[in-house]
Amino acid sequence: MADETNARLIELLDQRALKRGDFTLASGKKSSYYLDGKQITLHAEGLRLVAEGMLAILDSEVFGPVDAVGGMSLGADPIVGGVLAAAAESRPDLVGFLVRKQPKDHGTQKYIEGPLGAGHRCVIVEDVVTTGGSSLQAIERVEAFGATVVGVITIVDRLQGGAAAFESAGYPLRSLATIRDFGIEPPSDGK
Repeated sequence: MADETNARLIELLDQRALKRGDFTLASGKKSSYYLDGKQITLHAEGLRLVAEGMLAILDSEVFGPVDAVGGMSLGADPIVGGVLAAAAESRPDLVGFLVRKQPKDHGTQKYIEGPLGAGHRCVIVEDVVTTGGSSLQAIERVEAFGATVVGVITIVDRLQGGAAAFESAGYPLRSLATIRDFGIEPPSDGK
């Protein structure tokens, strides 16, 4: 991602997504700040910057060849759509998928939605990573389906253990920004 594009994404994140106060995160951790990724991914310029940044990481081939991008619904939904739209010219065969928190209670009763195929090499996308729990759950479901996860891309890494959790499970993490880009230091214990 070009420096000026990355700077603009960080500016938008700071203006629209970063909230200060007392919050309980999805991981159960307490925090003095909260990043609401949907304030960026459901904003035209924000989604474009995120999609272009993630596509640049995919194009760098840091993960090797990638057939699909997806992640845990609801956070990954707009990201997947944005990346696919950005990839239409350069990667027209790239497919997207969404991982449900619960299987459908009707029809096919499946966790995975979209044209993901067994054997596809895929990257999990996420808006904000803290401990990595929801993406690790998505990885488990994708691999049970028969696809291979080769890495994770997030908009913001809170630097609170997610990267280490992915790395220990064999999945590299790349991020468009970290919490340090907002002048916030993670807890010294990384948790």
